[in-house]
Amino acid sequence: MKSRWLSMVRVSIIASLLPFFAPGLHAQVLKGWQPTIQQISIRSSADHTEQPFLTWSPEVKEPRPLLVGLHTWGGDYTQAANGRVYAQWCMDRGWHFVYPNFRGPNNTPAAMGSDLAVQDIVDTVEHMKKTQPVDASRIYLIGVSGGGHMSLLMAGRHPEIWAGVSAWCGISDIATWHADHTRDGKPTKYARDIELALGGAPTDARLQEAVKRSPLTHLAKAKDVPLDINHGIHDGRLGSVPFRHSLLAFNQAASEPLPADEILSYYETQQRPAAWAAPVADPLYDVNAVLFRKISGQARITLFEGGHEILYTPSLNWLALQQKGRPAEWTVERPFPVSGASDTKSGL
Repeated sequence: MKSRWLSMVRVSIIASLLPFFAPGLHAQVLKGWQPTIQQISIRSSADHTEQPFLTWSPEVKEPRPLLVGLHTWGGDYTQAANGRVYAQWCMDRGWHFVYPNFRGPNNTPAAMGSDLAVQDIVDTVEHMKKTQPVDASRIYLIGVSGGGHMSLLMAGRHPEIWAGVSAWCGISDIATWHADHTRDGKPTKYARDIELALGGAPTDARLQEAVKRSPLTHLAKAKDVPLDINHGIHDGRLGSVPFRHSLLAFNQAASEPLPADEILSYYETQQRPAAWAAPVADPLYDVNAVLFRKISGQARITLFEGGHEILYTPSLNWLALQQKGRPAEWTVERPFPVSGASDTKSGL
């Protein structure tokens, strides 16, 4: 009997270790990631399902910052394109890192900014705070494209968490983005994704759900969150998200919003309105020159020479300056280098 019991224990231990040692499973989950990144799953506090994420932490006893990185619209928690750069930054700086799934690609009802997806991100933060020495005054959020959408949404849905949020090329209005990707009355790829998530086009009752999942609905609650919104001027023409989405998002968090008609004119002409102040050069943006910038309250909007992309040096270095309960810091005097990528930006 004792021998049989020991055999059962051995089988149980081996089964539990298979995800880490079975080559197929391990390579599939961690392809493109640093070898020290760990896969973990926790039970959702919303629907009690097991939800996966990737994480890394330094071996320290004193509290350290936590960076929450978000995958893009069509990605999931295994997407390494941007995530590995976020992770490497944390490894270089000695920060904690977490990369939640938040229900994967935005083409199912549980994804695309649903209550479940929102709670998954909250749950991963709570898990990190319970299991690692996290400095609760320095919890940061970053994302681009669909990750930009979720960054903006989380800034408004849970402003109490964040010391700083860096959002790049984010969708701010789901119904408008559906229209942006409808041609001659027919939905193209991203509009079809929205319809799969909502159960149809964003009309009638589904429109209310689209509104709920749109950052514009919630960003007024983020006025105390240091919020850095960025967008390439060519996005919407050479990319999937018109840059007016970021300007309109800024308006919701700003104490002094920009005129809506001038925002639309700026997008249509790509010419900065005459009444808008000319920007000061920012060396962190390098060849991606700043074309427009405005700070209002705790929010900043930057339009730059570029498309649908994130610039790692300005985003990560800006986050490193922020601390909860303090006014936003906007000037990076001594930037740290960003490693883990072939350059300092990533097109999506």
